[in-house]
Amino acid sequence: MKVRTYLVDDNPIIRGNLISTLEELGSVETVGVANNQEEGAAWLTQNGRHWDLAIVDLFLKSGSGLGVMNACRGRSTLQKMVLFSDYATREMRCRCAELGVDAVFDNSTEIDELVAYCVCQSQILTSAAHRATGHEVPPKISFLIPPNGEEK
Repeated sequence: MKVRTYLVDDNPIIRGNLISTLEELGSVETVGVANNQEEGAAWLTQNGRHWDLAIVDLFLKSGSGLGVMNACRGRSTLQKMVLFSDYATREMRCRCAELGVDAVFDNSTEIDELVAYCVCQSQILTSAAHRATGHEVPPKISFLIPPNGEEK
């Protein structure tokens, strides 16, 4: 099952490359994009039934990714919020965890991990759709803190 993904990033080159990569490798269908906090938060909160994953950059044309993430705190448990930024420090990962963000990826070093996360989310959504037939949902995997515990 494709993961309906909304992207909030103000860099059109990064946005385009990310969309291409995730749609090819990550079982993703892009449902929309925004380049600022106001537009991203508004679309995500007003279209709750139309997205499964939001990928958000920290620094935007106006506002910040933290504002987008905060606006989406009341989302469904199946909807995931991810920070994809070059500012993925330990402190930012902790701040994101406080906001209920599901994963944080460094956009300069963790694109493969983001693709893997998207594939995992696709599997979870497929399992949830088939729950009535007795399929189990895979265990939750934490992508907030790097496995080795070191800051990137």
